[in-house]
Amino acid sequence: MATDLSNIRNIGICAHIDAGKTTVTERILYYTGKNYKLGEVHEGTATMDFLQEEQERGITIQSAATTCPWTKDGVEYKINLIDTPGHVDFTIEVERSLRVLDGAVAVFDGKEGVEAQSETVWRQAERYQVPRMCMINKMDKLGANFEYSFETIKKRLGANPIAMQLPLGEGDDLRGIIDLLNMKAYEFDIESQGAIVTEIDIPDEYMEKAEQWRHDLIESAVALDDDLMEQYLEDEDSITIEMIKKAVRKGTIALECNPVLCGSALKNVGVQRLIDAVIDYLPNPQEVPEVQGTDPKDKSIEISRPHDDTAPFSGLVFKVVSDTHGDLTYVRVYSGKLEKGTRVLNPVNNKREIASRIFEMHAKDRMALDSVGAGNIVAVVGIKSSMTGDTLCSTDDPIVLERMEFPEPVISMSIEPKTADDKRKLSEALVTIRREDPSFRSEYNEETGQTIIAGMGELHLEIIKNKLVRDMKIGVEVGRPRVSYREAIRSSADGCRGLFKKQSGGRGQFGDCTINIEPYTKEQAEEDGIDFKDNVAFVNGIVGGSIPKEFIPSVEAGVRTTAKSGVSAPFPLINVKVTLVDGKYHDVDSSQVAFEQAGRLALREAVSKAGSILLEPIMKVVIITPEDYLGNVTGDLSSRRGMILDTEDKGIIKEITADVPLSEMFGYTTVLRGLSQGRAANSMEFKEYREMPMNLQQEVIEAGQ
Repeated sequence: MATDLSNIRNIGICAHIDAGKTTVTERILYYTGKNYKLGEVHEGTATMDFLQEEQERGITIQSAATTCPWTKDGVEYKINLIDTPGHVDFTIEVERSLRVLDGAVAVFDGKEGVEAQSETVWRQAERYQVPRMCMINKMDKLGANFEYSFETIKKRLGANPIAMQLPLGEGDDLRGIIDLLNMKAYEFDIESQGAIVTEIDIPDEYMEKAEQWRHDLIESAVALDDDLMEQYLEDEDSITIEMIKKAVRKGTIALECNPVLCGSALKNVGVQRLIDAVIDYLPNPQEVPEVQGTDPKDKSIEISRPHDDTAPFSGLVFKVVSDTHGDLTYVRVYSGKLEKGTRVLNPVNNKREIASRIFEMHAKDRMALDSVGAGNIVAVVGIKSSMTGDTLCSTDDPIVLERMEFPEPVISMSIEPKTADDKRKLSEALVTIRREDPSFRSEYNEETGQTIIAGMGELHLEIIKNKLVRDMKIGVEVGRPRVSYREAIRSSADGCRGLFKKQSGGRGQFGDCTINIEPYTKEQAEEDGIDFKDNVAFVNGIVGGSIPKEFIPSVEAGVRTTAKSGVSAPFPLINVKVTLVDGKYHDVDSSQVAFEQAGRLALREAVSKAGSILLEPIMKVVIITPEDYLGNVTGDLSSRRGMILDTEDKGIIKEITADVPLSEMFGYTTVLRGLSQGRAANSMEFKEYREMPMNLQQEVIEAGQ
């Protein structure tokens, strides 16, 4: 297979859910000779959707990588292809794929045009500066409309699309495509699964339309190159097909335009021309900017590495998959060569790793390699301590490549193991899933005794739950997590006494202490140099030995234990300063236990005097929505006690920033999709604890007790 870098293409197929990405990928594998029969998503036989969960649901969950050959004009090319998910819950899979790709094919539904997730993916590709071309798929669908879909690329994405083809017929009448460059039509034979393609003259009824679109194509192409524009103005007829192709390629790589093709992957129309266009318009590894990084010892020193086998080795881990034969670590090699058995460095955690085996992947099948050069995507076995986003590099010339940013999870639920054996297996499984999926989080909540798992949406968590139960055979009960509220005080209170006295024959128990309490913040504690453990400061203000020194830690333990379990409500007390000011003791009856109890009683008395309030977690919510749905989204946020802080124009979309209580945000992602026909997206992160409205405080306290 081709090894010359100019003959390699690293591309991804990405789009909205149900636009036909996986079907397009299946056809590419079929025509490049990687598959000998066609896999179908609707039959659950797609090569790239090889997880049981994917086959059952007919959706792509994890991005799959494959390598396939393609010969064009007698030259053999190598295409490294990644099929990405379309569902919003798995944007992380798209994110990490785009980070390592040189180009992308955005697939659109011929009837729907640009949909919600297409916008999200497009913005992600923009962030990573990935050149894109478009494929308007499903032109055989009833109601498919090429012109409408083409216009949505312009309007909704703010892109500069250039039509290279038109469909020959639409809906049931689709039989081929019209190539606007050489003004020929191509009919695809359904019986031979599109393998037999017949070149014909453009039928008369399509000629006028084709000429108009070709005129637009030439005008758009020459606008991308000043010299070509000059030549065009002097002599329009001197512009050749090769000149147009060259200008469109240059514009695509410079992110100034997006070539648009069409067809129907399901009916095998136009896929071979799409692969040709990938070769013609998307960049090879040498045509994208050199990879940027920093010196591990001094982050201010920037380093770049050329896409060259002779440069020091550098690569980025973009995916980790747990496998029965050892973890498969997917690596994009940016510079240098990696040979099997080589020792490499992970400069992020400063650990050395051994690339014991290297594989070229074809979905779940693999081919062993002895070495791999720059510009390739491979899976490596033997990497133990590297996670998604980590760099692998030469031990002699270290470099840290720019990390990927992963969004914070937006939804969580509780999960509890059924048996002791399940408990042990669960903690191991959660670590494995976290390595595989950086958008997944898990933590053990001491207050509720539950493990809380968090992810990008309800479907994401459901699939993780199924993975634990079905694939890893762990018995778990799942439920909804409780919001973790906090208690605080309204004002200060002085001279609050806690007296613990017990006499029942023989030696008694006696402890007596007096405290002052006041609201206090972390910032104040830092300024005063006081320990603020669990958001409670304890100060010993005893003078004259009214309580012996050995009993003071017991008073503090009593105060802290009570604060942690809650005073007026079963939620931790935070942001207080407790000063021990006085007390009494008994030579015989005083003990550590007695003073611990006295501390408890004193704190209860103090909180009762100072007045307690309930605080709730407030989330900073950022919502990106098309303008049409702005009213729906802001109205809904207000009904959730949300406070809108800012609304910003970002081209053709609006970005809303709001503070909303976490308790009002369960299931929000699903609601938002409904409000915006699936076109809005949101992210959420914890901001602060804030006082709840009084009427709701009472409800929560009663529910908690």
